[in-house]
Amino acid sequence: MDNDRVKGKMDDVKGRAKRQVGEWTGDEETQAEGTMDQAKGKVQNAWGKLQDAGRDATDKADDKDKNAA
Repeated sequence: MDNDRVKGKMDDVKGRAKRQVGEWTGDEETQAEGTMDQAKGKVQNAWGKLQDAGRDATDKADDKDKNAA
């Protein structure tokens, strides 16, 4: 699993919690910060998934080449 996926998931969870606290307390600034952290986490997680997919595709191609030889 790519490191970006782990960091992204952690930012997403942190943002969710922060946003929820902001909603409970009526603090719009905390709510907005949480939403931004969540968005950042989702993007970072998606980037990590793309990197994993690229690595998997490369590994499969390498395995296919080895088996063909």
